[in-house]
Amino acid sequence: MIHIEGADEIKKEEAEAKKAEEAAEEAADTEETETAETEEAGAAKTEEPESDESAETEEEEAQEDEDDADPEEASEEDADEPADDADDKKDKRSRRQRRKDDKKDEQIRELQDKYKRQIAEFDNFRKRTEKEKSMMYAMGAKDVLEQMLNILDNFERGLEAIEEEDKDDAFVQGMQMVYKQMTETLEKLGVKPIEAVGKPFDPNFHNAVMHEENEEAGENEVVAEFQKGYLYHDDVIRHSMVKVAN
Repeated sequence: MIHIEGADEIKKEEAEAKKAEEAAEEAADTEETETAETEEAGAAKTEEPESDESAETEEEEAQEDEDDADPEEASEEDADEPADDADDKKDKRSRRQRRKDDKKDEQIRELQDKYKRQIAEFDNFRKRTEKEKSMMYAMGAKDVLEQMLNILDNFERGLEAIEEEDKDDAFVQGMQMVYKQMTETLEKLGVKPIEAVGKPFDPNFHNAVMHEENEEAGENEVVAEFQKGYLYHDDVIRHSMVKVAN
């Protein structure tokens, strides 16, 4: 009995050992399977980014191909846009500058016209003032000279009344010297007598107070002068008082 029980225990131990071996083999198989799956999963993960990177690389290459395909067109388009903008800006600046220049030119023309008008007005004022001054001076001079002519007439009447034997008298000679100085001074001032006797009658210079028939005289000839007439710079300050024949 003892021998049989020992044999059974051995068989039982062998069976248990066999089961343990099978379990170990199953565990090993399971571990290998899990390892394989893990490796496959890792390989898949590794392959996925490579695919993404490859895709991005392909896109970049395609973009580069597109850029390289028409580099001149792209550069021309990019260059045209700023060039057009620059031209527009230049045109605007030039238009603004032209407007400014036109405005300045217009202001210059206005100032020049204003300056010319002022110069013309000043010149007219100067001429008018000089003319007025000369007219006022002439009017004042005529008034003074007309009064002096009355004194000159009195000198002439007094000298005509002197007898022939009294002409050598010192007083008479003194009067003659004063009369001569007075006539010379008036002549320097522009006063000169009007010629009358023997000249045709001219109402602009002569004042006829008498008329006679004289066969020896010509038509409308002045034959006598009662009072001398005088001119002041070609203007009459006193008409000659005369007698006219025929």
